[in-house]
Amino acid sequence: MPNSVPIRFSPDLEDIQPGEQETIQSLNETFDTILEKTAGDYGHAVRSVHAKAHGILQGKLEVKDGLPPELAQGLFAHPGSYTVFMRLSTNAGDILPDAISLPRGLAMKVVGVDGERLPDAAGRTQDFVMVNGPVFQAKTAEKFLGSLKMLAKTTDRMEGTKTVLSSVLQTVNSALETVGLASSTVQSLGGAPNVDPLGETYFSVTPFRYGDHVAKFSLKPVSSSLTKRTGEIIDTSVSEDAIRETVQAEMQTISGEWEFQVQLCRDIEAQPIEDPTVEWDQDDAPFITVATVTAAPQDSWSDETVRQVNEKMRFSVWTGLAAHQPLGNINRARKVPYEHSAKFRERFNHCPIHEPQ
Repeated sequence: MPNSVPIRFSPDLEDIQPGEQETIQSLNETFDTILEKTAGDYGHAVRSVHAKAHGILQGKLEVKDGLPPELAQGLFAHPGSYTVFMRLSTNAGDILPDAISLPRGLAMKVVGVDGERLPDAAGRTQDFVMVNGPVFQAKTAEKFLGSLKMLAKTTDRMEGTKTVLSSVLQTVNSALETVGLASSTVQSLGGAPNVDPLGETYFSVTPFRYGDHVAKFSLKPVSSSLTKRTGEIIDTSVSEDAIRETVQAEMQTISGEWEFQVQLCRDIEAQPIEDPTVEWDQDDAPFITVATVTAAPQDSWSDETVRQVNEKMRFSVWTGLAAHQPLGNINRARKVPYEHSAKFRERFNHCPIHEPQ
C-alpha cells in the first residue's frame, strides 16, 4: 500500500555536493563545442541538445476543478485554462536524419501563469521538459558530463556511420526488450525504436517542488487518435524528416488529448531526490491526473509556428514558478547551461529569445 501522506517539501531534501560549480562550467564548455560545430555547419545556431524538432503544437491546458489539497498546488492550485506550446524533438545536438533513432522529447510551455517566479525566470510562463522514458541516463551531472563529451566528439562526424550504428543498436535494444530488459544507454546512443512521438508518454524524470510537496510529472496520451499510435513504428527510410512529415500529416486531421499527471514523493528512500536513474514505483507513488491538455487539428510545421516557437523561444526547467523549483543535482546543473545555450543562439542568429505573453 502506498504511503497516504506525501513528503513535505524542505530545502534540506537536496544534498548539494562540492564540485558542482566546476561540473557546470565543464558542461558549458562542452555545450560550446557542440554549439560552435553545428552553427558553423548550418550557418545557423541550433539547440545544444534536442536540436531537431518534429512538430510544434499549440493547445490548451485545463486544470481540474476539485483537486484535493495535496494536488492543488502551484500552477494547479486553482482550476483554469491556459494556452500551451509543445515542441516534439529528438535529443541530439545535431540535426540528424530520422534513421538515426534516438529518444524523443516533449517540451511544454504554459502561458499566462501568475505567482512568485524562480530566480531569473522571465515572463509569466511555466515550462515542463520531458522525455519518453521514466528515468534519466546519468545519476549525477558529473556522469552526464562524461556522456556529453562523448556526444560532442561524434557531433558533425560520419552521419552514414551513425545510421549504420543506430540500426545495429536498434536490433540490440529489441533483443533486450524481448527478455524484459531495455537499456537506456543503448537508447541514448541511437538504439531507441523510431516510434510515432504522438503516441508516447513523456516523463520529467527528475523531481520538482510541488508547492508543499515534491513530485515528478508525466504527460500521457488518452484520446484514441493518440493511443492508437503508441508504439507505432515510422518508416524513416523514406525521408530524412519522416517523423516530422508523419506528425504534420497526422495533426492535419486529428484532435489530441493528454492527461498531465503528478507523482507525489511519499518515501524519500524509495523515491530519491538526488538519483534520477531510480524509477519511482507507481504502486507506491501513483501518477494522478491534475489537468488535461488538448490540441485541435493544425499544421504542426507552419513557417510562422516554427519561427515563433522553434526560433524565438527557449524551454527550461528553470522557467516557471518558485512553487515548482527543480530539485536534485541534475536539475541544479541544468540552469546555467540552458541559459548559456539560449544566449549563444541569440547572438549567432541575431534573434532575441523571449517568453510569450
